[in-house]
Amino acid sequence: MTETQTTFDELAEPGFGDFVQLLKPRVMSLVVFTALVGLVVAPVHLYPVAGFSAVLFIALGAGASGALNMWWDADIDAVMRRTANRPVPSGRIQPGEALGLGLALSGISVVMLWLATNAVAAGLLAFTIFFYAVVYSMWLKRSTPQNIVIGGAAGAFPPMIGWAAATGSVALPAVLMFALIFMWTPPHFWALALFMKDDYSKAGVPMLTVTHGRRVTRAYILIYTVLLMPVALAVGFTPIGGPVYLGVAVLLNLWFLIGAVRIIRRDEVQAEADKYAVEKAFFRFSLLYLFLHFGALLVEAGLHGMGQGAW
Repeated sequence: MTETQTTFDELAEPGFGDFVQLLKPRVMSLVVFTALVGLVVAPVHLYPVAGFSAVLFIALGAGASGALNMWWDADIDAVMRRTANRPVPSGRIQPGEALGLGLALSGISVVMLWLATNAVAAGLLAFTIFFYAVVYSMWLKRSTPQNIVIGGAAGAFPPMIGWAAATGSVALPAVLMFALIFMWTPPHFWALALFMKDDYSKAGVPMLTVTHGRRVTRAYILIYTVLLMPVALAVGFTPIGGPVYLGVAVLLNLWFLIGAVRIIRRDEVQAEADKYAVEKAFFRFSLLYLFLHFGALLVEAGLHGMGQGAW
């Protein structure tokens, strides 16, 4: 710990904001949005109260995953600039509190989602929490540079859970929404790793930039961007897609590809000179990329509903 950080022996009472931060609210917001889209575009519509409950409990499950991740990763979070001020490594919340909250929210979210919707959605939520907390956080993250590639599945499940909450099953559109996020995750996080390599190196996390270097990482960003494109477009040819989605997807994927090409053409001298401006811009755009794809699906759901005379 640095001299500016409190130790666990000097703890002050944690505030409400500290517990909110423990649930990773920024990550939760993306989970909530994609789960909501999965719920809305499904061919079976839940009553508003049931739909709201489903999204709420999926959000609680995401928060549970975040708390368990912060409990487990407190040691490496403490040595990374980006994460050192999180509630556990900074000493505002004790590890046991984070673990207890994570386990409690895990149980509550799964049971309540089951009661509000069905066992398929609850089972997918339980598996997602387990995958993120155990498979990704405890195993993959510290053992392989494929941590993000495989671990990205955890963040890809929410729209599938939303779909299952409405239908009680999983179908091709839900699988493709899952695949869209799954294929998007590596270039998104590797762009971050390009300008945060030193943090991962200090923490001993085998991110691709640490194990294979930035040059290889740049190449992999381009490869996964190319692989992502047909998946993103394929969603548009399912019942949940349409011309609006396809138009948005074509433009977004062309722009994403241009960004990936710009990244692979740069060397470290250029990147250092402008403080990784291109890489940071690509990372920021990747967030917009995902949001707009799922936003376009919401628009399509609205148009489909109008065409049928009802939502």
